[in-house]
Amino acid sequence: MAIGRVNPNFRLEDQGITGLGTVHYNLTEPALIEAALRNGEGTLGRGGAFLVSTGKFTGRSPKDKFITRSATTEDTVWWDNNGAMEPEKFDALHADMIAYLAGRDVYVEDLVGGADPALAINVRMVTELAWHSLFNRTMLRRPERDALDHFTADFTLINCPGFTADPARHGCRSETVIAMNFDRKLILVGGTEYAGENKKSIFTLLNYILPEKGVMPMHCSANHAQDNPVDAAVFFGLSGTGKTTLSADPDRTLIGDDEHGWSERGTFNFEGGCYAKTINLDPDAEPEIYATTTKFGTVVENMVFDPETLELDFEDDSLTANMRCAYPLHYISNASQTALGGHPKNVIMLTCDAFGVLPPIARLTPAQAMYHFLSGFTSKVAGTERGVTEPEPTFSTCFGAPFMPRRPEVYGNLLRDKIAKHGATCWLVNTGWTGGAYGTGSRMPIKATRALLTAALDGSLGEVAFRKDENFGFEVPVEVPGVAEVLLDPRRTWDDPAAYDAQAAKLVQMFADNFAQYVPFIDEDVKAAAIG
Repeated sequence: MAIGRVNPNFRLEDQGITGLGTVHYNLTEPALIEAALRNGEGTLGRGGAFLVSTGKFTGRSPKDKFITRSATTEDTVWWDNNGAMEPEKFDALHADMIAYLAGRDVYVEDLVGGADPALAINVRMVTELAWHSLFNRTMLRRPERDALDHFTADFTLINCPGFTADPARHGCRSETVIAMNFDRKLILVGGTEYAGENKKSIFTLLNYILPEKGVMPMHCSANHAQDNPVDAAVFFGLSGTGKTTLSADPDRTLIGDDEHGWSERGTFNFEGGCYAKTINLDPDAEPEIYATTTKFGTVVENMVFDPETLELDFEDDSLTANMRCAYPLHYISNASQTALGGHPKNVIMLTCDAFGVLPPIARLTPAQAMYHFLSGFTSKVAGTERGVTEPEPTFSTCFGAPFMPRRPEVYGNLLRDKIAKHGATCWLVNTGWTGGAYGTGSRMPIKATRALLTAALDGSLGEVAFRKDENFGFEVPVEVPGVAEVLLDPRRTWDDPAAYDAQAAKLVQMFADNFAQYVPFIDEDVKAAAIG
């Protein structure tokens, strides 16, 4: 039996998925919440938010992600970074997952990835859980209801959290699997209830498809000046570095908080929602994001709450530090209605430096920008991946290595060319530690970060005096109104300057060692920007 609006010529049966129970097509938020409550998948929270625990998986499992090896992918996928699955193993996984679904109810949402109609892809999301469909409907872009009558998918994702993968039979690493087959246009997710795997799988897909069209896919947030979409800015960064927080500037229009493309027409959001970390969320500092946690249809993941009052505890990280809320973009009052912007005038690379070495902001040359983009230095924040319990220094190329199926220089060259063509100014912003490393120093004051970003975006930062950093060679402002002068010189924030020098030398060497892998593939100007 089927329920809901769907193209009559594009049902699951037409895709070889048969023997199911009730198929719920394109249910809206109220119906999905009713189904999730009926199934015992979670709790109805204040204001109609849906509160859910994802069990033992409270973050992504990047080591369980695979791409099917084929003639198409053999020379186009970065195999050093992406696990390979043989086609026959994928076929077995697909067959077993379909068999697992036999007799079960499923929830289907026909959605779109990409706000630019010329570059968007249609994706069909098939889920075992109603709340996963609610999440997918929130995070991807929703077609008009009438468009569902003739919707056909470019790719299909099937997610079965209750399915157990067999490493020997399916060619995976564990009982959890995320497998992508670009030839069969299928993505299979099993053995994890963490909903973020859904959205990141579609991001990975777009990261593979769009470079061939000359489009730069970016793990970044984006905004533009009010009433001036041409004045756009993008904010690269891994989870926990501040993409959502810093792009949600009340004085600018939000394009999106996580995934975007840069085409010949400008910037466009891939998604229709935001996925914000809620640990220690401050209602005064981030009132609109805080307010979404009690709005109808927001999915609140892995937050402790009072069973009687349903009041959320924003400080209790006993389930995970990666507690999150997923809400539609229009819940933010200054969100763009089109999710489109111009070519970025400013490119900001956010890094969470757990060493306490980097300044709060630095101006980069185009070559330095490519260098730091390929380096992707940051610290993994607690909870964003399994096993990460405290900030862990890492190099994640393109500020999103887990989602990059192609080699880093493919994305680096696209970024370099677009920066050169459109004259963007590039900045490196440290939202990590100052006054010492993690455990000794303190997090960079968000008020200072906001003040520096405001000055960068309005152009006033370009008018101040700069010094050349002795360790990294980039330019650092000497004095900025509204920001403590000592903060701009990280060495002065340490009680022991010699200890800072030792820590800086250690980080410089880490950069040099990591960057050696890219030297054979890059131009001489980027090599010259390398340090160490």
